[in-house]
Amino acid sequence: MSTAPGLFVCFEGGDGAGKSTQVRLLAEALERAGRDVLVTRQPGGTPLGARIRELVLHGDHVSPRAEALLFAADKAHHVDELIRPALAGGRVVVIDRYTDSSIAYQGAGRDLGADEIRQLQHWAVGGLFPDLTVLLDVAPEVGRARRGDVHDRLESEADAFHAAVRQGFLDLAAREPDRYVVVDAALPPEEIHDRVMSRLADVLAGRP
Repeated sequence: MSTAPGLFVCFEGGDGAGKSTQVRLLAEALERAGRDVLVTRQPGGTPLGARIRELVLHGDHVSPRAEALLFAADKAHHVDELIRPALAGGRVVVIDRYTDSSIAYQGAGRDLGADEIRQLQHWAVGGLFPDLTVLLDVAPEVGRARRGDVHDRLESEADAFHAAVRQGFLDLAAREPDRYVVVDAALPPEEIHDRVMSRLADVLAGRP
């Protein structure tokens, strides 16, 4: 959990879960409440991150271990250059994907080992974790239908891969229930947003 003056909220989930919509709804609600909000995503968020994103999601074949290391490099740079300074300045950081995505996708989906990828990711971010992680739980077939005909390297993987990723996310949420809220991604967007706001209010009530 972040101990900086700001607030750190992360949205996680399989491809097609609706993270982008919920990131936008939360950012708009927080801005209406007078908060200074930084919206970002991983991979990406910085010029280096954008180049890594192009490599791992839209480039040619990348071996699983190289893929895991590239995602870790993106997070290390992103945290140092963008996230920590924003939190130190009292801003709210709302991010689309963070360490849990790598643990689920490379650890579970690529079968590299959740514990090994967790250690790598936690080292990369220097122990900086969100105050709240929203897991939008989506079945692989639902996510595939929502994505339509355009898929990046990870989205194009078979449903068995995405099923392993989904279970990887659920295992992470079960391991640290105080840091997560798990929401059915099939619910209407406004209902999901209401649940996120309710859980965030509980998080804020417990902060100094």
